[in-house]
Amino acid sequence: MTTKIAVIGFGNIAKAIITPLFDKKLINPKDVYCLVNTKKSLENIRKNYNYDVNIFQANSKDAKIILDCQIKLLAVKPQQLKNIIELEENNNNKNLLVSILAGVSLEKLIKRFPNHKCVRVVTNIPITIGKGLTGISWGEEITKDQKQFIKRLFETSSKIYEFPEDLLDIFLALTSSGPALIALIIEALSDGGLSGGLQKRLSEELVMDMILGTVSLIKDTNITTAELKNMVTSPGGTTISALRVLEDKSLRSALIEAVVSASNRSKEFR
Repeated sequence: MTTKIAVIGFGNIAKAIITPLFDKKLINPKDVYCLVNTKKSLENIRKNYNYDVNIFQANSKDAKIILDCQIKLLAVKPQQLKNIIELEENNNNKNLLVSILAGVSLEKLIKRFPNHKCVRVVTNIPITIGKGLTGISWGEEITKDQKQFIKRLFETSSKIYEFPEDLLDIFLALTSSGPALIALIIEALSDGGLSGGLQKRLSEELVMDMILGTVSLIKDTNITTAELKNMVTSPGGTTISALRVLEDKSLRSALIEAVVSASNRSKEFR
């Protein structure tokens, strides 16, 4: 039997999950049924998306075709959860609901969609270029074959981790909120270069290349971050001078608290 997939909310992240599967011919676009909220979104996808998927406006009578789909990928904004049409089952077997809604717990999903077997997924924005990090927490009654199928949905565009649900909030804080923290650090460092006389774009390029090189050095040589810091810090030198400023401004503490705050905020959505 062909597995039909419903995508409820066809935004950038949903496209990043589904499109590589089309590219690699792992699923057929004709087996994917997408719902969008507005007529403008529907027309834009029909005009600009590279694949001919089945797409419907959520408030149309045709939208109920998703009830027959064995897999439903829930990819709307968390605050839109209450507006999702009732997803009653048309058979005796519970279909799968895979949610990528930030902070929405399995308990809430099961309560909202009692006739589905639910899976909670956290992924991040680099998935849009095939370099994502995806954490999965399984609900009850998920079979081995179903787990393998769900992992195949994400493994073409991200690295997959399986977690008990209580670790998904901190995973989200590090990996989903983290890109914004890194972007802020890049921006601040490049502004430092700007202050020293470099052109803004050149300063940004230098910072990004420096970060990529530093990460590669740590991963390729398996040294610790502390060892790397010691390698480039000499007595009375420029690096220790910079590090003193960061310690004085409590940068380390601020970053730790930022991650904790994001994790706590995720828990509030439950």
